[in-house]
Amino acid sequence: MKMPLAALYDWLVFLHVLAAMVWVGGLAALAALGLNVLRTGDRDAIARFVASFRVVGPFVLMPAAVLVLVLGIWMVIDSAAWSFEQTWIWLALVLLAAAVLVGAVFLSRAALAAERAVNAGDHAQATQQLRRWSWGIRLILLLLVVATWAMVFKPGA
Repeated sequence: MKMPLAALYDWLVFLHVLAAMVWVGGLAALAALGLNVLRTGDRDAIARFVASFRVVGPFVLMPAAVLVLVLGIWMVIDSAAWSFEQTWIWLALVLLAAAVLVGAVFLSRAALAAERAVNAGDHAQATQQLRRWSWGIRLILLLLVVATWAMVFKPGA
């Protein structure tokens, strides 16, 4: 028996969930690794970890975050069952936008400051900026957990 091709909406959901997995999973892994690096206090480990931000942020996390937002909006537009007036949709969009904003503004600044401190040989400043970054990434994870709750339980639907 031949299976029919999935509808556009099914592909949008699949890609939305996949992008969210990359975003949340990447953030969780980075948060855990960052806490471990901070716990050890090893200069070389901090320098290597901070250097990874230039790859992971712009090439993994930001595209995943953008895809989550774009695909989520596209799903609302594509489905007659959803509208932007529904509480769970605007709540999820606000939380996702807040997470992107914290990442783009706060995390990127802390990461750049940590990188500058590493390059200047200022271990204390690099560690301080990495601590700030660590708090920011945990805030983003919290925002995304609440957004996921809203999308799963759909308050006001």
